[in-house]
Amino acid sequence: MNAESAISARGIVRDFQAGQSTIRVLHGIDTDIKAGEMTYVVGESGSGKTTLISIMCGILWPTEGDVQVFGTDIYNLSDSELVKFRLNNIGFIFQQYNLIPSIDAAANAAVPLIAQGMAIGPAREKAKELLEKLNIGDQANKLPNQLSGGQQQRVAIARALVHQPRLVVCDEPTAALDASSGRRVMDLLRDVAVAPDRACIIVTHDNRIFDLADRILVLEDGRVTHDGTDMPDDH
Repeated sequence: MNAESAISARGIVRDFQAGQSTIRVLHGIDTDIKAGEMTYVVGESGSGKTTLISIMCGILWPTEGDVQVFGTDIYNLSDSELVKFRLNNIGFIFQQYNLIPSIDAAANAAVPLIAQGMAIGPAREKAKELLEKLNIGDQANKLPNQLSGGQQQRVAIARALVHQPRLVVCDEPTAALDASSGRRVMDLLRDVAVAPDRACIIVTHDNRIFDLADRILVLEDGRVTHDGTDMPDDH
């Protein structure tokens, strides 16, 4: 694996069963995600974006192919080893925020730290610091059902960043946010998630933030059709 690569993916194929039929969603993708960069994965709905990033971070197994994340072949790990690796190295921002309904915003954002063994009090304080940066510090003691969709999304973003993972993986992180809030989130992602030993991957349709990418991968029908610093003219 290249020393400057956060992720090295080779020959990634993913098939899904649909009744008696097999549908190939990814067709042998080879790509490297570099540390120190914010990489966007874009493309039409159904192009394989979410499937690809799910495989890259150990949520979804490939039908064929290999993935290394910071030098670790994640699909050669046992289930328990993979869970531990994800906890210590990867932060996730999902389209469905997956907040725990019975605990408040600060506790939700602190979940990774608590899972790593930090005491609840210090973990909440670190989480509150991030909620302040996301402009929702005053919502720290509210339950998820007392928050707007945009506020819930910012809690989910804080949860993904609070343990300072080496890799942050985001699926439409600005979808529920206005332009100003979206820029604030992207600035925070760059500050926390992009460094010489860290990387950030973002699936997005939000053309308001395309200019913030270091690199853009375009997927069409499960294949990478563009890999560059700008969007191609036909997109």
